[in-house]
Amino acid sequence: MPERKRRRQAGGRRKKIAARQQGASKYRPFIERNIPYFEILNEEELALIEKNADILLEEIGIEFRDFPKALDLFKNAGADIDGECVRFPPGFCREIIQSHAPSEYIQHARNPANNVVIGGRRTVLVPAYGPPFVRDLDKGRRYGTIEDFRNFVKLAYMSPYLHHSGGTICEPVDLPVNKRHFDMIYSHIKYSDKPFMGSVTHPERAEDTVEMAKLVFGETFLEENTVLTSLINANSPLTFDATMLGSATVYAEHNQATIISPFILAGAMSPVSITGTVTQILAEALAGMAYIQLVKPGAPVIFGSFASAVSMQSGAPTFGTPEPGHIMTIVGALARRLGVPFRSGGGLCASKIPDAQAAYESANTMQASALAGVNFMLHTAGWLEGGLSMGYEKFIMDADQAGMLAVLLEGVELSENAQAMDAFREVGPGGHFLGAAHTQANFESAFYRSEIADNNPFEQWEAEGSLDSAKRANLKWKEMLKEYEAPKLDPAIDEALLEFIAKRKSEFEDRDY
Repeated sequence: MPERKRRRQAGGRRKKIAARQQGASKYRPFIERNIPYFEILNEEELALIEKNADILLEEIGIEFRDFPKALDLFKNAGADIDGECVRFPPGFCREIIQSHAPSEYIQHARNPANNVVIGGRRTVLVPAYGPPFVRDLDKGRRYGTIEDFRNFVKLAYMSPYLHHSGGTICEPVDLPVNKRHFDMIYSHIKYSDKPFMGSVTHPERAEDTVEMAKLVFGETFLEENTVLTSLINANSPLTFDATMLGSATVYAEHNQATIISPFILAGAMSPVSITGTVTQILAEALAGMAYIQLVKPGAPVIFGSFASAVSMQSGAPTFGTPEPGHIMTIVGALARRLGVPFRSGGGLCASKIPDAQAAYESANTMQASALAGVNFMLHTAGWLEGGLSMGYEKFIMDADQAGMLAVLLEGVELSENAQAMDAFREVGPGGHFLGAAHTQANFESAFYRSEIADNNPFEQWEAEGSLDSAKRANLKWKEMLKEYEAPKLDPAIDEALLEFIAKRKSEFEDRDY
């Protein structure tokens, strides 16, 4: 390659990196909401659902399977125990939660500039979680690997629109099931300095997560502050299992946050009606959050909700329809009445590829969740195929939508500059504003600029390759990974983490469960 061309390409790359770094300097670690919440039920109607949830908790109860600790704690607190079923007096769970659970909390990142506030009028956007497959335009659908996992951690770190590194961004199936959590947690710590989520697939893996976090933050700091937020799903309907309870207990005992999240496909795991489904979500979440407060009063909890519907024709999950939007809106209101942060879904879709179906189903879910008042939006970016696949192109497209959500939630500026009266005086009747001093002073930040959408004339679009959104996103994620530079990590901490991982992995055999 001629020397001049090499210098030109290197200079172009440096400019891109500098531009990205300049954007990072304006990065905000969470969204401050300045618009009202969207409400669809009044106080009387919300109180009816709360009453029905109490009836459900009192008459039918919640099963806490294979976990005597939970039964003992609830019994000592005054609940009725029948085998593994716990029945609660009216108001029992609500009183425990409102007496102890914080309305908001700080999750600390290893870079303090990336600390997030979860709760109140803030929104934190988090990548998708859990897919065993990954997909891109070049290689198609395949099982995820640890390389894919690292790639998505890097992309989330580089995105100015995602505030959190997430958890199981994809399953690295090239690693043993019982040891892959070490590599996943290490990847979040090594390749990003945003907050991250802990492992919940076994209580011992939760313990390992806590021990690794201690090496990063220090034991005293961890015990006194929250550095992990982890997902605990109810085994709906009306059940918690030992795996989830065990992991939740580990995190609560160390003052780390848990998202108590019923996982519901309405029509299969809950009644087909919106009101019935919301009643069940509230009952399950109340029981789970109350348990956390009995383990450690004051441990942060998030009222989680993942609710979609199944097709009454095929039984397959559906996404982006109006009913889950109603459910999210109601659950958001119930969480605010309870006084705890609210988690709900993000870019959810059933589409197998990043096409129009993926776009409109995801946009419907993201906007409904944002308007409902979500504080922790899990699955913001990357979700495909009902959560079975993590898409590279979909990740970039969703992150672009996340940037738009921030503008939506931040509301309308009413400053003297925003009122633009000087511009009216300058331009007057019949003029245009393109050359006005106000426009020149504000054009760079006036409107959201999508990095994926093409707004050029047809002829220019055609001359540049006639690329659709997915193809543009394909170029974007490759460019981002090429430009990636790892955040600084203290070499002593890195060495301690690697020593801990090597020692723990040597203590037991590889297993696929």
